[in-house]
Amino acid sequence: MTIPQHVIFGTGAIGLATFEALRRRGETVRLVNRSGHARVPGDVEVIGGDASDPAFTTAAAQGARVVYQALNPPYPEWTALFPGLQAGVLAAAEATDARLVSMENVYMYGRPAGRSLTEDRAYDAHTKKGQLRGRMARGLLAAHQAGRVQVAIGRASDYFGPRGGAQSNLGDRVFPAALTGKTATVLGDPDQPHTYTYIPDIGEGLAVLGEHPDACGQVWHLPNDANTRTTRQLVDIVYRHAGQPRVRLRALPPLVLRVLGLVNPTVRELGEMQYQFEETFIVDSSKMATKLGVHATPIDQALDDTLTTYRRG
Repeated sequence: MTIPQHVIFGTGAIGLATFEALRRRGETVRLVNRSGHARVPGDVEVIGGDASDPAFTTAAAQGARVVYQALNPPYPEWTALFPGLQAGVLAAAEATDARLVSMENVYMYGRPAGRSLTEDRAYDAHTKKGQLRGRMARGLLAAHQAGRVQVAIGRASDYFGPRGGAQSNLGDRVFPAALTGKTATVLGDPDQPHTYTYIPDIGEGLAVLGEHPDACGQVWHLPNDANTRTTRQLVDIVYRHAGQPRVRLRALPPLVLRVLGLVNPTVRELGEMQYQFEETFIVDSSKMATKLGVHATPIDQALDDTLTTYRRG
């Protein structure tokens, strides 16, 4: 039996996109999640267990050349669960002498304040989730600098694409509405430029970080279309591809979000992150394009391809 060279912790949208990018390269992959089940071909090994248990993660990572951290606990449980999950994956990479590629978002930077977000931006988060992300990132880079493990970090903005679902602002509240000619709903000000990262581009970027000789010890913003558009402009493109003559769009008012948060813990946790949609929010990925040659899928194509996945159901 072939021992997989790549082990991915997490089988959500990002984990599966990374899996697909690796399979296109002909790589062998093992997937790890809590249940031991994932929607992948039958020849793919899927292991179930608690990723916060270093003994389990180390056993699951045996034989790996690269380990990918694509875990994402439930939003209301980030503070309680995320550090332990990362520690478990870090322990596995260290014990097996594998490169660790970690998927992150851009919460640690805080408010853009009129400037594009680049990898050298200071960690100025004013939110608890942003501060947590900052601590976790520093921990990984410290492990790398201490020589314990090789680490490469990939960061994405708000994502969209296959399997994006309800977690994506350009997801279940937009694409089905476009297909039926109904009204799409988004969070925040739809007329602010906002970077969205295409999920297959995230998977491709993480796969490159797993193999490129110059990737380790650094943070990389995963590929984004350089021509940042507003959320409304992106929704317009979706409706055009759906063949709808008229775009229907409403923004969820902050007051409604707060009221919903009284009964929905996930919505309640969204509140502190709404600053991202209140001002221009641009994530610059030119470093990855220039140094590693990884470019974003043109946004028009990415939106059309995402619409196709919704058509298929």
